[in-house]
Amino acid sequence: MEQTLVILKPSAIARGLIGDILARIERKGLIITGLKMMQLDEAILREHYAHLVDRPFFPSIVESMTATPVIVICLKGVDVVSVFRKMTGVTNGRNAEPGTLRGDFCMSGQANIVHASDSVENARLEIKRFFKPEEIFDYTPLMLPFLYGDDELK
Repeated sequence: MEQTLVILKPSAIARGLIGDILARIERKGLIITGLKMMQLDEAILREHYAHLVDRPFFPSIVESMTATPVIVICLKGVDVVSVFRKMTGVTNGRNAEPGTLRGDFCMSGQANIVHASDSVENARLEIKRFFKPEEIFDYTPLMLPFLYGDDELK
């Protein structure tokens, strides 16, 4: 099964959306294998958003992403990267489809409540960036046979 990284951004924390987002993750059947709150700093944001560091809006990213602590989550599931990206919706909440996290809970392109890894390769790098190996738990939930058909888990 794949893993992916999710960050509940300060816009989600400040607006009290943690429970709503976690409930939707659980209801979908995605497996939470790591979860913690942390305060980001400019150094980790420069690494995480290395492709944006030279852009004129990068200081506003740093300001918004350090406004409150964030919650980082490692999820596991079949095709979890693409599944969670679909759940997330497009970057700008004003354009995101209803039923997606951003479509239901945000109105912004920057204060867009959640980060979702965009590929399996980036998910591996991002998980290592935000979690120590001992903070990720590999377990099989009892509900697994009710989430997937037998042939989907091979």
